[in-house]
Amino acid sequence: MTEIKIILSAYLVLMAAIGVFSCFKIKNASDYYVSGRNGSWWQISGSLFATTIGGSAILGTIELSQKAGWAAVWFLGSAALGLFILAIIAPKVSRLGHYTLPEMIGLFYGKKAEHTATLMIPVAWLGIIAVQIIAGAKVLSGLSLMTYPQGAITCGGVFIFYTLLGGQKSILKTDFVQAIIIFAGLLILFFLKLKNMREVSLPPALPTLFNDNFRFIDLLILLLTYSVTFIVGPDIYSRIFCARNEKTSRNSVILVAFLIVPVALILTFLGVTTPPDGSASPEKQFILPGTSFLNPWQLGIIAVIMLSAIMSSADTTLLSTSMILSELFTGNLDHKRSFSLTRLFILLCGVLSLWIAIRVTSILGALLLSLSFYSGAFILPVLAGIAGWKVNRSLAYTGMIAGGFTALTGKISQEVYHQTWGYWMIIAAFFVNGIFLFSRNRKLN
Repeated sequence: MTEIKIILSAYLVLMAAIGVFSCFKIKNASDYYVSGRNGSWWQISGSLFATTIGGSAILGTIELSQKAGWAAVWFLGSAALGLFILAIIAPKVSRLGHYTLPEMIGLFYGKKAEHTATLMIPVAWLGIIAVQIIAGAKVLSGLSLMTYPQGAITCGGVFIFYTLLGGQKSILKTDFVQAIIIFAGLLILFFLKLKNMREVSLPPALPTLFNDNFRFIDLLILLLTYSVTFIVGPDIYSRIFCARNEKTSRNSVILVAFLIVPVALILTFLGVTTPPDGSASPEKQFILPGTSFLNPWQLGIIAVIMLSAIMSSADTTLLSTSMILSELFTGNLDHKRSFSLTRLFILLCGVLSLWIAIRVTSILGALLLSLSFYSGAFILPVLAGIAGWKVNRSLAYTGMIAGGFTALTGKISQEVYHQTWGYWMIIAAFFVNGIFLFSRNRKLN
């Protein structure tokens, strides 16, 4: 295990060093929040790819593939679909956006709706940050390098540190390095796996895209709760806000959407060709299964791939959440108090996410629970605002609240109590939201 420790230690030190270096490049609030809106196509593409292929995405695909076989390709496939749709509206998002998604919601629907978003989005996104920390802890504990709680503290501590110091400048740099590690590493692992297998027998693609463990209704719910967050998402939009122009934002989104497709196939292949280890406890299962044939140096590289995926999603989500909370208290991120307040919230949200991660070890369930709440509340209002549809501005915030909690109730019913009607409640959340959003405005009439 000495080789693995050397590789992981070098990687963690590098990420922390980038945060320290970026700290000295911060000259104003714009640098910290959106990297001065000067991100090139390779920076935006790298950061967007690393943010999308997070620990939760890798874990979710692997977990689903061992349960539903090749149908698991829909998990990241739906993310790619969401990004292709986002590419259509990315230039307008870049033009309308400033620092955060709630600011855009305020532009569309007024202060009440903006304040509703600043209260609800962090609640959902704390769960997303916690899921990434859970993934990091599983990697480190699965390699028997440390206990699960120690792994959570180590992984979480590093990305909280460099996000706190360098903000968006730090994130764009670390994400680009992490994107290269993730993509190249998964390709290498795929070929190593093929080489190790004497015979690869893959079932036909079409018959296995749906089965008893993954039905059409499951795909529909995945599209409504996961795919849509790549069309409208505070972490995704924060990448677009950093782009130097509209063309850069659109081209970066399209490039990443294409890159995700082979990653979805590789991860599903890794899952379906390796049976799950039922004897291991959840926190002791190494996330990339079927890697026992690798030597310690190769295992160390695989661990770095996983930590790169985890940190690259967690840092973006942590900064976005903290900026939204800071805006709630100051009213404007250009306020002189916002900079220090954002850093305070990075620390507080990071610690709270750590606490959640230490007590919860489920990945896919926790991820989709948070995303269900978010998608039911915000997808429809934001898309309506970007499209310029006629809506009832005064009831938009009511629709967000009603839609979010309807979807959350449905997801809890489906996940915890295994109630089939929970699926329909998630779908109904969009209709509930729409009833308020598109209701007749009597004052106006």
